[in-house]
Amino acid sequence: MPTFDSSAPLPLAGIRVLDLTHALAGPYCTMLLGDLGADVVKVEPPAGDHSRQWGPPFINGESSYFLSVNRNKRSVILDLKKKESLAIGESLAMASDIVVENFKPGTMERLGLGAKGLQALKPSLVFASISGFGQNQPTLAGYDQIAQGTSGMMSVNATPDGPPTKVGIPIGDIAAGMFASNAILAALVERGTTGKGRYIDIALNDSLLALFTYQAGRYFATGRVPIQEGNHHATIAPYGTFAVSDGFLNVAVATDAQYQRFCEAIHAPELAADSRFATNPLRQAAKHELAHLIETYLRRGTRDEWLARFEQFGIPAGPILDIEEAFASPLATGRQMRLEIEHPSAGRISQVGAPWKLDGSSSPIRLPPPRLGEHTDEVVHAWLGSKAKAAGGER
Repeated sequence: MPTFDSSAPLPLAGIRVLDLTHALAGPYCTMLLGDLGADVVKVEPPAGDHSRQWGPPFINGESSYFLSVNRNKRSVILDLKKKESLAIGESLAMASDIVVENFKPGTMERLGLGAKGLQALKPSLVFASISGFGQNQPTLAGYDQIAQGTSGMMSVNATPDGPPTKVGIPIGDIAAGMFASNAILAALVERGTTGKGRYIDIALNDSLLALFTYQAGRYFATGRVPIQEGNHHATIAPYGTFAVSDGFLNVAVATDAQYQRFCEAIHAPELAADSRFATNPLRQAAKHELAHLIETYLRRGTRDEWLARFEQFGIPAGPILDIEEAFASPLATGRQMRLEIEHPSAGRISQVGAPWKLDGSSSPIRLPPPRLGEHTDEVVHAWLGSKAKAAGGER
């Protein structure tokens, strides 16, 4: 497996991020900024980020959960319950371009590190807050599965006869982290013109609602609540998961012309000629019957046989892999999506590569996920210098 490319582009080099986040949404946001070259300083309490204790699995005592979203950062211990640490925290914020936090709404203000106060001292500061339901909903706990329920996400992610089902990853946390990084980058670009930062308020619930796109569009257009479609598309047919003789595969037939070629590929000319399936609206109205008919043909061949034939006929199709198969696939290995790095405690570990390629290169992993407080003295000296003593003594 490849290691990182030290010559890859770092477009955020020189940008300082004060990371006051924990768990997943905030750390994912700041990891993205770190991957792009920002100098990210992760402030942790003496006990560390909660996710350092989340496991198993642990690798030589290091939580695999924590390791997955905290690379390209340096760790500083500050006990924000102490006046001296708050003074250092404020000084670090004044040395930063960006502050990101995901405490319960109102916490930063109570600590004296809120956006309004810090931006009054430094108008150019970009400040982002991530929470479950927004800064105007301070009493609601912001956990991913709660937001998957309140946003409606679980209502469209289940099979027709099954219970409401969450997405298999914490998609609310991850989407909020991505949207936060997008807004932060936009604010940085604007700051280059105006000299002023922005206050960014990101909510998991909002982020999940934003993902509905065409599902929300269908509801707004018709007033009908989307039903549980399982693995089949709500608008296009045939488009979904189909059984073959040795398992399942995905097929995406998006146009009438593709449907004709698809029928030819599966040796079903009668389905191509059937007036009930002539157009996508007709196929969508009869999609359950059509799926049953299609599977009677697909069960006659194996997954690999059908995938080869669909490629021959230009039909979008693909296998359904588990995570081990997915990371071993040439689709991943050819795109540097699994990288290996050395960690001072965990040893040789794997990381998911950056999903973007800049000038053909994946963003480098410059720093392994930090040990708790590993960089406290280094950061205080580098960022604050002679101001460190004035900011406070005991941390």
